[in-house]
Amino acid sequence: MAEGNNILLGILAVILGILVIAFPLFSVFTVSALAGFAIMLLGIWLLVQSFGTWGASKAASIAYLILGIIAIICGIGLFGHILLFSFLASIWLYFVGFFLIISGIMSLFAKEGTAGKGSGGMGVILGILYIILGTYAWDPYYLALLIGIWLIIDGIALFFVSPSDLVGMEKSEMPK
Repeated sequence: MAEGNNILLGILAVILGILVIAFPLFSVFTVSALAGFAIMLLGIWLLVQSFGTWGASKAASIAYLILGIIAIICGIGLFGHILLFSFLASIWLYFVGFFLIISGIMSLFAKEGTAGKGSGGMGVILGILYIILGTYAWDPYYLALLIGIWLIIDGIALFFVSPSDLVGMEKSEMPK
């Protein structure tokens, strides 16, 4: 069983997952607004970095400046825009799914033994699953459902396993 802090985080994650499923558009709007705000803050930080590195490297300073401006524009565009957030989430799932399929196929042919073939097959299966989820993530309602289910599963997992326990474990101590 996990520690008290993890159980509290698990309960909060389950409650948040239920709220996300109960109020899908409001939840996706909130996540979109938070993501846009975070990207705008990143853009401001990059602008500050550009002025700080001007003396050391003009090229790095200009790169920071360009990236900062692009991040601010993207953050403003993403701020509260539900359809853009759904589009980016689905593109990300497609991107990850494609690379999981490619790496899984490479593992199937490159690795020897049952474990290598199994991990390759699992990569292909997960890649296909990610692409299917990317298809549903275009719709904000389904995206909220996916986020809510993920929060509930993660919250339940926090009841039983502490992530900090897994970091320091040896391979022989890992749960099977």
